Amino acid sequence: MSKATAPVCPLPSEAIPAVSGPVLSTTEVPGFLNPSAEKSTLGASYTTSLQTRDAQRFTVFNKFILYENKLRFYIVASNASDSRHRIIKIDRTSQNDLNVVEDETDYSGKQMSALLKMLDEGNKGSGGIGRARVVFGIAGFVKFTAGWYMLVISKRSVVALLGGHYLYHCESTDMIPVCFTHKIEKPGEEQRLLGIFKQVDMSKNFYFSHSYDITSTLQSNLTRLDRFENSSWPFNDRYVWNFHMLVHPFMHEAPRGGQAWLIPLIHGHVDQAKLNVLGRVIFVTLIARRSRHYAGARYLTRGVNEEGNVANEVETEQIVSEALTTPFYSPSSKERHSRRPSPQYTSYVQYRGSIPIYWTQDTTTMSPRPPIEINVIDPFYTAASRHFNDLFGRYGAPIFILNLIKRREPVPRESKLLDEYTQCVRYLNQFLPDDKKMVYRAWDMSRAYKEKTQDVISYLEDMAEESIQLTGFFHTGLEPYSHYLQYSAVVDETAPLWRDSILLQNGICRINCVDCLDRTNAAQFVFGKRAFGHQLYALGVVSNPNLAFDSDAVNMLTEMYHDHGDTIALQYTGSALVNRVETYRRMPHWNSHSRDIIENIRRFYTNSLLDADKQTAINLFLGVHERQGQACHLRGNYQQWYQPQNLATAYTAEGCLYALKDFVTWRGDFWSEYYRPLLFTSLGKHFAYCMNTLKPPGQSINGACYSPFLPSNPHTAHQPKCQTLDWNPYFSTW
Repeated sequence: MSKATAPVCPLPSEAIPAVSGPVLSTTEVPGFLNPSAEKSTLGASYTTSLQTRDAQRFTVFNKFILYENKLRFYIVASNASDSRHRIIKIDRTSQNDLNVVEDETDYSGKQMSALLKMLDEGNKGSGGIGRARVVFGIAGFVKFTAGWYMLVISKRSVVALLGGHYLYHCESTDMIPVCFTHKIEKPGEEQRLLGIFKQVDMSKNFYFSHSYDITSTLQSNLTRLDRFENSSWPFNDRYVWNFHMLVHPFMHEAPRGGQAWLIPLIHGHVDQAKLNVLGRVIFVTLIARRSRHYAGARYLTRGVNEEGNVANEVETEQIVSEALTTPFYSPSSKERHSRRPSPQYTSYVQYRGSIPIYWTQDTTTMSPRPPIEINVIDPFYTAASRHFNDLFGRYGAPIFILNLIKRREPVPRESKLLDEYTQCVRYLNQFLPDDKKMVYRAWDMSRAYKEKTQDVISYLEDMAEESIQLTGFFHTGLEPYSHYLQYSAVVDETAPLWRDSILLQNGICRINCVDCLDRTNAAQFVFGKRAFGHQLYALGVVSNPNLAFDSDAVNMLTEMYHDHGDTIALQYTGSALVNRVETYRRMPHWNSHSRDIIENIRRFYTNSLLDADKQTAINLFLGVHERQGQACHLRGNYQQWYQPQNLATAYTAEGCLYALKDFVTWRGDFWSEYYRPLLFTSLGKHFAYCMNTLKPPGQSINGACYSPFLPSNPHTAHQPKCQTLDWNPYFSTW
């Protein structure tokens, strides 16, 4: 059993009385009710098989019932078919200690009913097992001045569907005092901290899933099955905002129930829409994960900290899949018992984050654009080296850096950062092997737009194509056979070869401007649009990866990136985007100027008056105040600033293909949640039918329907002029 502080002995009130009906034998008493038994023996072979690592990882518990009385909480978790149940007990008699005890046994529905009946009889002295309420998971435990609170998810809504796994938005949470006799010595201070904690609105932009690891990318989930072998927590804690609230109850040891009791919440944005192409349904999913490290408000978190974590760090994943089959695998025939990975899933990952040097802005001047100051001049760029070493470890090589800050200004402001950042990358690059050097592109996007000397979208598309050719993207299948036939019909030595294996993304595109908001989001859209074409081409949906602007498919993707950018901007600055994609395409809406003025005023007001309270709330929510007094990092090597193993190929085709085949053979337990066979439902109410999609296409003059990949008005559509740029293969500034 898992414990929080000290072993909890069975209380006298939990004595097991004689009951009628199906009764558990002495050996079937759960661990926290029978101290003489180390674990229950409900069918040794069945229980042992359930407790294997593979079964535990894919055991889906999505229903939780909380029973509450004066002495303890009981929480029962069950799957959608009610065939598996687990239970934990939380002691309510101690105010200072948090005692959480988990029973390691899986129970059937009949056995759990008998167990609850026994618990109700055994707790007669405290009013029985208590009233029951339905919740959707434990978000964590938190303590301020006295006593613990338990956060439970009380309402959720479906926002996306991946491989049969639902992704949920947290609509509301409840904070329940753990100790029944909750006595507070300083009620004023407790209420103040409680009010600050609640300033982080958990009903906005927090997402979770019971059966899918939303904290990791699709490529990592499907091909890195051993990614958490050296960790007791089965998720990527960098993007888990309730991580410190889950640490206390289990003392750095994951519970046997796996993700049943651990509901990791990511903070960011999740959006999904579908595209209908001649009867083929294409799902487009956008997932933005905000890092919990060095998180905060705009002017109070800038640059990088000593650990190499940058401000406004967001990982954006674009998943394009065909809904031909529900799961991540294709069904096997009777002759073949092994499943095959579904070739209908692709993903592309981008990254945004502040410039990794020490810089700040003084907000005491009440200026709408505070001056930028570089606080620490480190000739060896220690913090930046830690940052890029971490990126190599997470994504592999190469790292494509796109720096969009201004190059020339009447009063130097952003340009200070340009020179320092350029010198930083030059210094770090000189120690990397030639084939692992970071690719650096510095381009003044604002100047190109204002002076009209360059086509902004065209240059971004050129850089996007270069980046995708360097890093690739993830595809679970082979290239469509139609491409092979197309290549065979054309006798051309320069034609690309047909790909007969899965495609992997090794490396990452890192985009930044000064705030990592407006310009960064426009650039990320162009990169995403370019990747969108390649993903559709890999799925065999289009015959050419070059998608035209003003087509229905690209317009849908544009709106998704607008929502993505607005959400990230609201979280960081308190206002929506100011400059959108249409701004850089020179297609502003008639009310865009007034909207930009309003957003600028709102951003200035929020940053000047509300950011301090916002930063305090985020620090309290993330438990930053609890991590004071840590030992300083040892100074790293000035030349070999990277770990050699991080430069190795992160994803190899042979290893990933083996892991992918192994993944699809494991038992998935999400069918009952997806189809809900025990409930009378209508297909029209299914999320896949209610998902956002394109409006019906218009009719041309001759009555033919437009393709979603053709511009609605070919004569006025923006067509980027792809140009061959004279770039240094690893370094350039414009």
